[in-house]
Amino acid sequence: MFRTALRTVLAHKARLVMTVLAVMLGVAFVSGTLVFTNTISDAYQKSSAKGFDQVDVAIQAESRQDEGDTIAERPKLTQALLDKAAEVPGAGSAIGVVNGFTAIADQDGKLVGNGFQSQGGNYWGTKDPRYPLTVGHAPRGKNEIALDARTAERAGYKVGDTVRLSVDGPVLTPKVTGIFTTDDGNVAAGGSLALFDTATAQQLFHKAGEYDEIDVKAASGTSQIALRNALDEVVPKDVASTTTGKQLADDQATQIASAMSGMKTGLLVFAGIALFVGTFIIANTFTMLVAQRTKELALLRAVGASRRQVTRSVLIEAFVVGAVAAVTGLAAGIGIGAGMRSLMGTLGATVPDGPLVISPGTVATALLVGILITMLAAWLPGRRAAKIPPVAAMSSVHAKATTKSLVLRNTLGALFSAAGIAVVLYATTLDGSDGQAPMGLGAVLLIIGVFILTPLLSRPLIAAAAPVLRIFGVSGKLARQNSVRNPRRTAATASALMIGLTLITGMTVMAGSLQTSIDKMASSAIKADYVVSMANGNYLSTDVDKKLSATDGVTATSPLRNAPSRIDGETEYLTGVNGRSINDLTDLTVQDGAFKVGGTQVVVDDETAASHHWTAGSRFTASFEDGKKQRLTVTGVYQSTEMMRGIMLDNATLTPHLTDPSDMQVMVKTSAGASGPVKDRLEKALGDNPAIKVQDKKDISNDIAQMFTLMLNMLYGLLAMAVIVAVLGVINTLAMSVFERSQEIGMLRAIGLDRKGIKRMVRLESLVISLFGGVLGIGLGVFFGWAAGELLGTKMATYELVLPWGRMALFLLLAAAVGVLAALWPARRAARLNMLTAIKSE
Repeated sequence: MFRTALRTVLAHKARLVMTVLAVMLGVAFVSGTLVFTNTISDAYQKSSAKGFDQVDVAIQAESRQDEGDTIAERPKLTQALLDKAAEVPGAGSAIGVVNGFTAIADQDGKLVGNGFQSQGGNYWGTKDPRYPLTVGHAPRGKNEIALDARTAERAGYKVGDTVRLSVDGPVLTPKVTGIFTTDDGNVAAGGSLALFDTATAQQLFHKAGEYDEIDVKAASGTSQIALRNALDEVVPKDVASTTTGKQLADDQATQIASAMSGMKTGLLVFAGIALFVGTFIIANTFTMLVAQRTKELALLRAVGASRRQVTRSVLIEAFVVGAVAAVTGLAAGIGIGAGMRSLMGTLGATVPDGPLVISPGTVATALLVGILITMLAAWLPGRRAAKIPPVAAMSSVHAKATTKSLVLRNTLGALFSAAGIAVVLYATTLDGSDGQAPMGLGAVLLIIGVFILTPLLSRPLIAAAAPVLRIFGVSGKLARQNSVRNPRRTAATASALMIGLTLITGMTVMAGSLQTSIDKMASSAIKADYVVSMANGNYLSTDVDKKLSATDGVTATSPLRNAPSRIDGETEYLTGVNGRSINDLTDLTVQDGAFKVGGTQVVVDDETAASHHWTAGSRFTASFEDGKKQRLTVTGVYQSTEMMRGIMLDNATLTPHLTDPSDMQVMVKTSAGASGPVKDRLEKALGDNPAIKVQDKKDISNDIAQMFTLMLNMLYGLLAMAVIVAVLGVINTLAMSVFERSQEIGMLRAIGLDRKGIKRMVRLESLVISLFGGVLGIGLGVFFGWAAGELLGTKMATYELVLPWGRMALFLLLAAAVGVLAALWPARRAARLNMLTAIKSE
């Protein structure tokens, strides 16, 4: 039986090529994902580990919880503590670390790095072991900096050049005095690092006389554990904690692995979708192969082979096909992993250097997935063939599906579909993340249910196309009959395409609805023409508001100044605004009282008011950052939006209580409204600062939507894999169907149907099956898009369903194009059959 199975595989090489391709694509995606994520993760972990070479023990400030009406002050790591740490027995040296956001402009004035990874820090003394200088000398004074070598190369700077940079708003123009190398993970990932001398860094980052961290290097012969134990004796427990360099490296490695885990999971989900779609093709292929060899298998039964041996022979074929597909898929996956890493470089995302990681786990997973998927998909057709009585099979009277089996299948499909719809509808009633798991479960149940019901659905839906097919005469009529002749085969072929289009349509519905919601969010609560903020979301210097207020054409400004406070024993954040101009800059719906801010009068959003049981006229006591208290009066309650919420009070009241005032953003209204020249004037007033964004409402909307658009385009690319597998399935089914119907096609040729008619028949059959899958996919996609939107609407008040009719029509055309393209080779093959040879074939 083993030799028979191998000979069968070799005898039907052409028929199994598409199956091999389907499995290979799925395996390639899985193994490529594992190679890519393992390579990136390994490179970052090794890079981050190098960054801790100069740290044996790190001293870090302890976080404190707010208590009562007192806001906890963050403990400070002072020079005195650093000096004490340096004198501990076993300590070789101690370095005080200061860091913060520093935006660097290149020669064209554009921001280097991506904002969040643009960092600044301090260079320790004249020779910092963390940052070996390759050119020049250490920075001294506020007009000198050192740049990392990668940033200097990308931005085109060398020693002696003047650099434009910003820390919290104002533009600084220091001179580059040194270029250094670093293993910093942010720099390796495409960010930038600028170093000042310690005093300048402390001043710029508002940390005068203190450090963010103290790194201690052990003396020769002292272990990290011994040094940490010694430091624990002198470091106050309520001020700071100590951590070994090894632990820091391990923690960062864990964080990197965790961050990569999300990406890996996402990519593997789409690999799973491709494999899931491929499973239909494999099952369809083996069903047809077994059906075409019914007499052959019956003969084996007649000469003594048992049912188990027949099933085993089919599984051996599947094993061989799966093994070949898994090996080629693994090889292709390694290439995909390397290509994805190179692609990241071309997209501007720098990855640390490191070898391509092909772990034993990746190899085992690829082989296991390829072989198991193929064998599982082939098991049912093999079992079904083994159950056919030999005499019936040799007489070509093998039973078709009985009424009982059809009723059972349709009942099962209806139950799954009903359960799926019920669970999805239940999920839409839940709040946000609570509904995600039920939504996923309901989607899976519904897709399985529709797949089971697809043979039943195929007849009425394909029958609906009959009037159009009549236009093509005999070819159209035959195409319709061929499509419904074997509903299970048609269903399996259409389902592969259905799944891909379901996901694509669902995401497109959500994306269109989100874009509309984001546009509403950006414009509904703001009357300001522009909103000014830092590129990385950090705080702005208060000088920014002063410069904007003094700019020609600016009629009103209001900085939004955030500060913690204690109210009724809870931490609440206050938002300081310009009480005189805030009404001209916002358009908030007032639910109670009046929108009036000034002195001790404040306005509160509806959610905060409800949590404290406040109404217009309520009074409460707020404890500020400096420990002082003030009695405040609620003049109005407004409806919160995604852009505006919280307790608003006048900056004149809030600012005196802040030790280091800074703004989240500044809202600006101009006499000329939003326009290109006005925007240029505002940017010029701020010194064309690379760290500051000046955005109108459309810019804000595009900025928020950019992430969704990027994700959507990535998902489209990933789902294209599933569509490609579906196309292979249609080609495979048609090619094998043509082979199966050789005698019939020969007879049609003999009675007068020409080659063009045969080609047209096969093409129309493919078109009908593809459009059937497309209609099901788009219908399910719209339902899932609506349901996911209902879930998202609980977190986004402006969300509303928008159906992208144009895109859905495009997807239907895509399904039609898939049908036409998939039929090219099978139709040509059918038309070239020799009619006499075909009539004689069995």
